[in-house]
Amino acid sequence: MTQRSFTIRVPATSANIGPGFDVVGLSLSLYLTLKVTITPPTATSPARPPTLTYSGEGADEVPLDAYKNLTTRVALYVLRCHDITRFPANLSIHVDNEIPFGRGLGSSGAAVIAGVLLGNELGELNLSQSRMLDFALMVERHPDNVTAALVGGFVGSYLRELDHAATEAASVPLSEVLPEYPPDACEEWGLNPPQPPFGIGHFVRFGWSSCISAVAIIPRFELSTAKAREVLPLEYSRKDLVFNLQRLAVLTTALAQEPPDPELIYEAMKDRIHQPYRKTLIPGLPEAQGPRSWH
Repeated sequence: MTQRSFTIRVPATSANIGPGFDVVGLSLSLYLTLKVTITPPTATSPARPPTLTYSGEGADEVPLDAYKNLTTRVALYVLRCHDITRFPANLSIHVDNEIPFGRGLGSSGAAVIAGVLLGNELGELNLSQSRMLDFALMVERHPDNVTAALVGGFVGSYLRELDHAATEAASVPLSEVLPEYPPDACEEWGLNPPQPPFGIGHFVRFGWSSCISAVAIIPRFELSTAKAREVLPLEYSRKDLVFNLQRLAVLTTALAQEPPDPELIYEAMKDRIHQPYRKTLIPGLPEAQGPRSWH
């Protein structure tokens, strides 16, 4: 057996685009990159546990234990669902991250997709894109970010209606998928994880005009997904739902038109489902949204 090396690169994403709350996502040109090397053990270089190094955003706070790091835990989950209980010997992974944490750029979604891709490569599983999405959705239960990170581009996604298999998947606690390992964690923890059902999530790629570039305004503070969801109401009026549906139907086509119509896009980006409730959490959001100024 010879040394094997490969690289995995996963983009940042922006989800909840305009009126597309929990529906649309967009991949961006910031990346989480894994450089992976597997060196066969020899008489002079015996087998050792996996090593993980990290540079870039979050380098001072990311766990470097393969049993505690999100990306490697997801990879191990994928492997164990295919009866591969441990990482290959002498596995070395260097992660370089350009995606800020807690800034709405899909850092956790990128880490999850990187883990699914890593597990697929390490196990030489040849999983289809849809099957890899199944594994990702067992960990990251909202499809918009992970789908955009996996397939790239501008995408719309949804979860399968709750038939028996999907209901069963949704009811599985995340702790059973990615168990919290104690300080003395070893290869014997989490050996029998739950298998994901087939076809949990579905998606379509929309067009994107070559004239349009995305600009990410990255704040200096973090805002967790949980906190951003806490401020949302449990019920909406019919008027607000219709408002969003009308604009979403227009937006997915308007962003692909050549040349694009700025006035149409501006109006189609309006939202009444999430942005009005989150503006108090994000200083400067109202100013960033308008009034419009096209040049």
